[in-house]
Amino acid sequence: MKRKYRKPEQIVKLLREAQVKLTEGQSVSDICRQFGISDATYYNWRKQYGNMKLNEVKQLKELQKENNRLKKLVADQALDIDILKETLRGNY
Repeated sequence: MKRKYRKPEQIVKLLREAQVKLTEGQSVSDICRQFGISDATYYNWRKQYGNMKLNEVKQLKELQKENNRLKKLVADQALDIDILKETLRGNY
């Protein structure tokens, strides 16, 4: 079965629909079957995106991008520091 990748915004919408259907009395298994996902996927999404709103999901994505950019900067600086230390020792 081909794997579908959904954007966080789509996941939040699906979780909202699932919550409505749960209040109507449908079971989680039936809802997951309708959405084409497994029960485990539903529970993982619910744990990760729980009660988030769309603007919160967008903000989370932006923060993750910024975090990745900063991690790369720190890694580059650490590499530069190691190179400078090595050249100062004279062991090249």
